[in-house]
Amino acid sequence: MTLFLNTGLTQQQFLDEYWQKKPLLIRQAVDNFYSNVSPEELIDLACEDDIEARLIQQDPQDEWHLKDDDLTAEDFRCLPETHWTVLVQDMDKHRPDLQDLFNPFQFIPDWRRDDLMISYAPKHGSVGPHVDSYDVFLLQVEGLRRWEISDHPIHNPELMDNQDLRILKNFRADLSWELAPGDCLYLPPHFAHHGVALESSMTYSFGFRSPSKVELLDRLIETLLEHEGGQERYADPNLLAVEQTHEINLQAIQDVKRFLGTILNKDDSMIIQSLGRLVTETKPSLSIKSESNVCESINLEECLKLFNQGMLLKSSMYHRFAWSDYDQSILLFCAGETYSLDDREHAIILCESNTITLKQWNQLADNEISIAVMYELISEGAWIWSRP
Repeated sequence: MTLFLNTGLTQQQFLDEYWQKKPLLIRQAVDNFYSNVSPEELIDLACEDDIEARLIQQDPQDEWHLKDDDLTAEDFRCLPETHWTVLVQDMDKHRPDLQDLFNPFQFIPDWRRDDLMISYAPKHGSVGPHVDSYDVFLLQVEGLRRWEISDHPIHNPELMDNQDLRILKNFRADLSWELAPGDCLYLPPHFAHHGVALESSMTYSFGFRSPSKVELLDRLIETLLEHEGGQERYADPNLLAVEQTHEINLQAIQDVKRFLGTILNKDDSMIIQSLGRLVTETKPSLSIKSESNVCESINLEECLKLFNQGMLLKSSMYHRFAWSDYDQSILLFCAGETYSLDDREHAIILCESNTITLKQWNQLADNEISIAVMYELISEGAWIWSRP
């Protein structure tokens, strides 16, 4: 029985009682946690090309200002002493040593994981009251921050006019907590929240995303087209005579619903492929970095030579992996692409491992399909040669 952080709850109890249901404050969730990311380093990263970052200010007239592209050191030199926040996305990719911080959340499927965002704010820094569409764990790392939250989800929020940010127009807090270093706040989607730094403050946000209906349907259509599926046409063998010839009546609507339902119920493999490709797709903001390790094709002899030189294969931080074993069909997904395997254990090695040793390589090399997929993943930069 595995407990979740310092909650006294098992992992399953947390999922049953809180996940996507209600907020949870966890005092001293992490003991003696120390951030090895300084505010200065965070600002330097925010100014780098191809790193997604935002600078948010609140002026004396209570107007909010956002800059989220081409941040420079000059932008930060001109800032006032208070009332601003810098946020940098995907810190778990840019700083691989932060990957282990997700270990307490490994009981949540990895394909739901989005990123680790780190924010720094001096006193009074905030991004305004808002709602998010994803699950998030807010770990206070440095300083004190006051969080005001709603105790119910808000699905159609009223937003302030003429703002670049989705800030709530009329926010009323039901709960208010001050978080000290080591404290953590879990928030389900759509729960309004407003965090304000009471002093120089750093917060780590562990985000877990979920696809929208539009995204899933869009990817399903792509998958159907690629497999020449979805060619079956609507049929109405039980058609009844109508008086109003131009009316689309309730019977037609029900027939269409049943017709579309056959697509979802007929072939689960299409759903699996659509979902796997969608949730492993590389973010546009990470695409350039994900392509930086692309290499030419490589053969077995060259790989063995590199292993004998003491090299290992490491998975790219900028590529997402998933796999599925459905109806004797083993599929591996990486960066929005689908690969077919015939060995379940090899799918686990390629998705669950951060490194591949010579021993694991030899396991893969015994299978022509698995080793061919591995060559493709190396050439795509999903697996990178590296020294231990």
